[in-house]
Amino acid sequence: MEKFIYKKAAGITALSASITDFKYKKHYHQEYAIGVTLRGIQHYNLDGSLQLSYPNGVMLFNPEQAHDGMAHDETGLDYVMLYIYPQSFFEITRKKDRPCFSSPIVYDYRLEQSVLNLANAILSEKDEALCSELFLSLTDGLIQTNPSIDFKKDNTLIRKAKDMLHSDLGNVLKLDEISKELNLSKFQFIRLFKSHTGITPYQYFLNCKIEHAKQLIDRNRDIYAAVAACGFVDLTHLNKHFKRVYGITAFEYMLHLD
Repeated sequence: MEKFIYKKAAGITALSASITDFKYKKHYHQEYAIGVTLRGIQHYNLDGSLQLSYPNGVMLFNPEQAHDGMAHDETGLDYVMLYIYPQSFFEITRKKDRPCFSSPIVYDYRLEQSVLNLANAILSEKDEALCSELFLSLTDGLIQTNPSIDFKKDNTLIRKAKDMLHSDLGNVLKLDEISKELNLSKFQFIRLFKSHTGITPYQYFLNCKIEHAKQLIDRNRDIYAAVAACGFVDLTHLNKHFKRVYGITAFEYMLHLD
């Protein structure tokens, strides 16, 4: 049986998930995603390599790092995840360039406990002040003691393309206009974009729409306004794509926030 529980506090979304047959479609998150495998084996493809996270493994995803996900075998999988916007890290680290995880999975007891403490506090709806303190503790541990972190800047051309994609989420993808602005052919642009992000411009653009819809639902609790603002045909269209990324429909996600 598939089970997904989302809760939010201190600007951080926590997920408790239990899956057997469910498979995530290849996608990305605008946030950092940090999680712990509790039972079973987390199986996913990241940057062209197969990753297996065993129990107690801490999974580290950078923003916009494309991946899929599933249980490795029929015994299923239990895990928790935290989704944290880069700005939250900037406020703590005071660094201009965003931190970047270079190791996708680490086995570190203190880090594991920090992730679990924060996830459990959010999922149990503890005070926001406590969640903020636990987040600070987690971030300090990541930045100061975790050797898998470095800092890097975005590729300028890809960043410009992403900005153009983000600026027009209510419409269809204008591939010809973007490639012309970048002084590339359409096919040069597709190849370059995929080589840097792991997904095509269309996949990225659709993911942007889903992410933006989630943010609007978080902010306004108005699912139909999110459908209109993000250019989906109707709620069924949004729910279909939302579920492939988050395991539940957009409507179910909104109910979790109440």
